[in-house]
Amino acid sequence: MAFFLRRLSFYLMALIFAATLNFILPRAMPGDPVTMMFANATAEVTPERIESMKKLLGFVDAPLPQQYLSYLANIFTGNWGISIKYFPITVNELLASAVGWSLFLTGSAIVLAFCIGSVLGIFAAWRRGSHYDSFISPSMLVVQSIPSVVVAMLVLYTFAIGLEWFPSGNAYTVGTHPDWGSWEFYKDVGYHAVLPLFCATIGQIGGFLISMRNNMINLLNEDFITMAKAKGLSENRVVFNYAARNSMLPSVTALSMALGSAISGQLIVEMIFNYPGLGTVLLNAIHARDYQVLQGQLLLMTMFMLFFNFLADLMIVYLDPRLRKGGK
Repeated sequence: MAFFLRRLSFYLMALIFAATLNFILPRAMPGDPVTMMFANATAEVTPERIESMKKLLGFVDAPLPQQYLSYLANIFTGNWGISIKYFPITVNELLASAVGWSLFLTGSAIVLAFCIGSVLGIFAAWRRGSHYDSFISPSMLVVQSIPSVVVAMLVLYTFAIGLEWFPSGNAYTVGTHPDWGSWEFYKDVGYHAVLPLFCATIGQIGGFLISMRNNMINLLNEDFITMAKAKGLSENRVVFNYAARNSMLPSVTALSMALGSAISGQLIVEMIFNYPGLGTVLLNAIHARDYQVLQGQLLLMTMFMLFFNFLADLMIVYLDPRLRKGGK
């Protein structure tokens, strides 16, 4: 419990620090988003209207400490403001409409890459030096080094435009009304997600593979592995119950950090396949200088990253009894 409270306090302080930076950085940028919003207006815009819009969007001419306290209060009450680009839609509504798609696409890609890469890494370590190890490890590193935009464009051209096996974009068929109670709609979503999910997954397998392979190789010469072999245990039991299980700790940390970054979305993949995730929302907010959306999304990304780091701390303590004893 003491360890739990210490880590929780640390992450709460980190969240406040990140929120402070999130408050300062947009206000240090040049330009006025409200003035930019009315820059292309054909009719004359009075200063009174601009001032009222600033107040509506939260850009008040108050001392910075007062703005900061108001900003923190809005964060913890769930009032993250109104989008400038998509006025009058609130930031909460805009992010809520995109977060599910990013979590589905990026989160699924990370979990798939972790499972595939870990299994491939386990066999590469157990059969190190074999033809399998000599082929699979360099191959995955080569695939990982290819820019994601190249992979996405090749996959799009080959399977969507050339062979026409899969749709070329969107999360579901255009004109379809989302019906979350219909199995047909889920099949349509899955069908549209095949290509972007493949592109988001393939580039991450190599990292998990090499991590698991190196971790496991370091453990294969340990005494408990030799003892397990001497006891006559089956190869599968030695590999998975002894070597792989103890090699999972660094990989679990990498998985948790990767899941924490999943909320940022796959910007390149989402752009190429026109996928309605948070990566596209962030790009549009940067172009429009939509400070409210930028602040909301960066804060959401920070919260996810801190949460999964905290979860990784708890999982490692749970998986490694030595850390529990050391923390008492």
